[in-house]
Amino acid sequence: MGEKDKKILLMKCDEESLKLSIELMHEKLNEENYEEGVKFRNAINNLGNLNINNQFEKLFWPILSAKLANIGPNHNIQNSVKNDEKNVQINEAKILRAISHEVRTPLATIRTLISSTLKKYKMDESMKNRLIQIDNECNEQIDRFGLIFNAAELVSNEVPSLNNLAKINLAEIFKKLSPLWNKQLNRRGISLKIDIPNQIPQILSDSEKLELMLSGLIDKNTRGLKEGSTLILELRPAGQKLKLQLKVQKLESNQKEILKKDNGSDIGPVLNWNPQTGSLQLSQNATQKLLASLGGHVTKRRDAGLTVFFPISDSK
Repeated sequence: MGEKDKKILLMKCDEESLKLSIELMHEKLNEENYEEGVKFRNAINNLGNLNINNQFEKLFWPILSAKLANIGPNHNIQNSVKNDEKNVQINEAKILRAISHEVRTPLATIRTLISSTLKKYKMDESMKNRLIQIDNECNEQIDRFGLIFNAAELVSNEVPSLNNLAKINLAEIFKKLSPLWNKQLNRRGISLKIDIPNQIPQILSDSEKLELMLSGLIDKNTRGLKEGSTLILELRPAGQKLKLQLKVQKLESNQKEILKKDNGSDIGPVLNWNPQTGSLQLSQNATQKLLASLGGHVTKRRDAGLTVFFPISDSK
């Protein structure tokens, strides 16, 4: 990069980057030629522990940069970097889709076994309730990884597709899902309050995916809340939009507080990980992209908590 005869080479060669590069190369070989993938893996394993040679680093990179600086200016290094980053994102999305499938499949099997057990065997209430609790936990994790799967699908798309949006009644979705949300939050000692006017306009969205996304938003924004807190879901018309706000209210105070920010860090374009709690959630970017694909636009302000705007169907 830089002007002719004044080129600057920027290199990244840390342990994590090398590890990711090797994993991606191995995955690519496995997809295209499994035998070559096995050879590559064995060759890497046979290298043993790798040690960084500082003297080699001081000699190698200056020589390489000098060689590359003599390459004609028609090579667009910036575009190459962007393409590489895009390829990494696509490969990460493929891995996440595979992981999502591997997690959801056994959980679905466990739910099937629980259902058949409850129907086939007589048991006391405590055992029955424990199985139902396990079934609920499995269902929540299936939904969470369903969201991760959807987010991974969107990573490679620059512009979300809005072709599948249809008229839906958000109040009816809230009414349908509120019993499940109440049970989920009650297990954590959190109350749910829904504030919806008698008459609200229909919105444009995807009903099935929106239900999954709303449950994901509630789960994402209540993790780490103290017992006794109340989650408030509020719907209000706002011009040609329908505004959904998520707020938190503590038991001992009437002051509404903003939803706590996740103190984790993004690991790739889809996931955010909080090392303090071990919580794995969608990144803010993935959340915004998913909502955009459902017609929504998310904002997060200090005085308003989490706010999502959906387009009213009559506005189109």
